[in-house]
Amino acid sequence: MGVIRRFPSAAAGREALLVGRGRMAVDPSALPAAVRDGIRETFGEELGAEEVVCRVIDDVRTRGDAALRHYTRAFDHANTAELRVDESQIDAAVERVGERVMAALETAAQRIRAFHEHARRTSWLDHTPSGGALGQLIRPLDRVGIYAPGGRSPYPSSVLMAAVPARVAEVSEVVLASPPGGPNGEVSDVLLAAARVAKVDSVYRVGGAQAIAALAYGTESLPRVDKIVGPGNLFVVLAKRMVFGQVGIEALPGPTECLVVADDSANPAWVAADLLAQAEHDPLACSLLITPDHGLADEVDREVAEQVRSLPRRVIVEESLANRGGIVETLDLEEAVDLANAFAGEHLCLAVRDPWTWLGRIRHAGGVFLGELNAEAIGDYTAGPSHIMPTGGTARFSSPVNVDDFLKIISVFALGAEDLREAGPPAVVLARAESLEAHARAVERRLAALGKLEAQQQLVTSDEP
Repeated sequence: MGVIRRFPSAAAGREALLVGRGRMAVDPSALPAAVRDGIRETFGEELGAEEVVCRVIDDVRTRGDAALRHYTRAFDHANTAELRVDESQIDAAVERVGERVMAALETAAQRIRAFHEHARRTSWLDHTPSGGALGQLIRPLDRVGIYAPGGRSPYPSSVLMAAVPARVAEVSEVVLASPPGGPNGEVSDVLLAAARVAKVDSVYRVGGAQAIAALAYGTESLPRVDKIVGPGNLFVVLAKRMVFGQVGIEALPGPTECLVVADDSANPAWVAADLLAQAEHDPLACSLLITPDHGLADEVDREVAEQVRSLPRRVIVEESLANRGGIVETLDLEEAVDLANAFAGEHLCLAVRDPWTWLGRIRHAGGVFLGELNAEAIGDYTAGPSHIMPTGGTARFSSPVNVDDFLKIISVFALGAEDLREAGPPAVVLARAESLEAHARAVERRLAALGKLEAQQQLVTSDEP
């Protein structure tokens, strides 16, 4: 035992887990030595992460493709004469990944597409008795940029989870940016295969803050997009935050999270497996068990210690569990669910006897997995909903990536004469309450014109024999 932290009460868990919740998981000023060395070599001086991102964005805006190639050499140690990946290279990548992987990608894409088809929205108009109407035009974005990190391993599933809903929303053009994975300057084969399955229009071998800047402002090779979707490292997240307003973003994603609420009916080996599955993503990943059953807590603790020994990413998993993971014991399931709501995590698994009875109590979570058969890992790949979900407590106010992320709403105003007679006078009052006299007069002119027209019609009617 001892691989994962233990908290003997909900109060102890709250103090350890919720203090500072919502802050950026990585302190931008606390960079690893190797990263600091790279910054010093590239810029010739010591810079913090935010200063680096500011300089990269400004440079890409000024020098375009030349800046992208420069930072790709400096940060990714790859030479990229051509930033766009040729279709023949994608064809070759599809061949190399093989039929089994392609079939799995196709199955995942089909299920993701089927799920999001249910969320399609259509334009609507509400006609009034006087012949007017109010409504909304629902229109897809013109161009969306998907960012796929290279990092410790490529995530083709994230390409599908962003690009497929965009296609369901009928976005006209979807582009993908991902850093080259080695000195040959190529994007991972499996990412290229996923791009083909998701019908991505073009792929670019560029990553980091420079990719975000290129997607936000455009360069000679990369088109400017309307929205950027996808996870990334600290520099990517800072860049997305800085370009927001110039371009839309879906979120500022942090390290992944999995919270399991379990009772004495739960299978401890399965619970441990779910915690380990999340922890292997990243040393900053957060894997938590909240349970009122002390016996289950002990058994899961033992299972974690046993199962971690055979994992290829054991070092990453143990660091994650020791610093970000935890087992919290509560008085009862109600207290466990209350803590889960307060945590507002990305994934919430209800490994309890009757999970449906507790679903109505859930207020904050990116996704809820009901019952032990629904491993969070299934949601990462083939369940259907997008696995790009809010992290860091942002499930309090935000949602997983969905079709609405790729749509915009245009309001339609078509009031008839009777509608204006009803809505106009209070609008005049409110305009003057805001000291906006020109607003009031603009409405009054129309009301006066309607009054004259009505008077004329009454006069004509009275003259008729």
